[in-house]
Amino acid sequence: MANKKVVVAFSGGLDTSYTVMKLAKDGYDVYAACANTGGFSPAQLQKNEENAYKLGAKQYVTLDVTHEYYEKSLKYMIFGNVLRNNCYPISVSSERIFQAMAIARYANEIGADAIAHGSTGAGNDQIRFDMTFLVMAPGVEIITLTRDKALSRKEEVDFLNANGFTADFAKLKYSYNVGIWGTSICGGELLDPTQGLPEEAYLKHVAKDGEELLKITFEKGEIVAVNGEAFADKVAAIQKIEEIGSAYAIGRDCNVGDTIIGIKGRVGFEAAAPKLIIEAHRLLEKSTLSKWQQYWKDQVANWYGMFLHESQYLEPVMPDIEAMLTSSQRNVNGTAILKLRPMGFETVGVDSADDLTKSKLGEYGEMQHGWTADEAKGFIKVLSTPLRVYYGIHNDEKR
Repeated sequence: MANKKVVVAFSGGLDTSYTVMKLAKDGYDVYAACANTGGFSPAQLQKNEENAYKLGAKQYVTLDVTHEYYEKSLKYMIFGNVLRNNCYPISVSSERIFQAMAIARYANEIGADAIAHGSTGAGNDQIRFDMTFLVMAPGVEIITLTRDKALSRKEEVDFLNANGFTADFAKLKYSYNVGIWGTSICGGELLDPTQGLPEEAYLKHVAKDGEELLKITFEKGEIVAVNGEAFADKVAAIQKIEEIGSAYAIGRDCNVGDTIIGIKGRVGFEAAAPKLIIEAHRLLEKSTLSKWQQYWKDQVANWYGMFLHESQYLEPVMPDIEAMLTSSQRNVNGTAILKLRPMGFETVGVDSADDLTKSKLGEYGEMQHGWTADEAKGFIKVLSTPLRVYYGIHNDEKR
């Protein structure tokens, strides 16, 4: 009988390395698949491939879904200025969905009997992987050795060493998840709610002094130029902004939020590109969208970000929200100007042909041109009518 085929979602870390070797030892044909959404360097991918074969994989493949991730998620998070708890740009957590979808597609393509991942039972990723596999690869067994066996790091390392695989899996003070939309940082001082992360916990540090302007140009809400340099490739534009902003160590913060399983979680992050892009986009929208466009877009965008975080990307309402977000961007055109400095930035202004502040009807706080003084007084009197009616009857409630 042929061995069962299992696709392992392979990151190259300890848990997935153990999973590949253990399943290979148990008689599975192991297909190690690394789904890259922009967080792996070419050198890391090469090392992953080498290690996968050393661990006993029959086949290794890199599934590059970085541009799919942008087109199907990042674009809408920018349209919606999505920040979880008004803080966290849903960095690596949103990437997990697209990694899981890529793994599920690959498992279907090769006719896999099972899919395995290295998540523990205490975090969000187990839900993101399992739910996606259940929907996109129905009937395919899901194997989670680390979760099911409650394995310790020592048990996994000892098993790998005993079977001839040695690598530096030393327990580090901090754990990192690096992606195109930011780097999350866990562990260390974050386990104490009274402390923040020290400088050495971050991967990117201040490398530039002084100030400089950053100009991001949008067409229909999407980035088309950075400091006047045109970008057809939106991923490359994000990477360029990350390069500029990270030199000032911009985008550092710490988020406390509710996990899908119901406990609170605390995570540090550094995300220069997301923070700069979202604030530039928000600044441009303030000038180009109507009041109610901004209001209703904010409502659905909040749900969009929450559903992404809560592993509900495949919920049928998501394309409906995306359609509304896309429609809202039809006049979000122009350049937003930011001023960068070490550890921070400020908004400066916008240059847009769709700028609604350029009204011929009047300049705020200066002079009206579209109505007379008497018309203004009449408008104010009518506007006050409901209050005058109420307090005319309930005079004792006046403050």
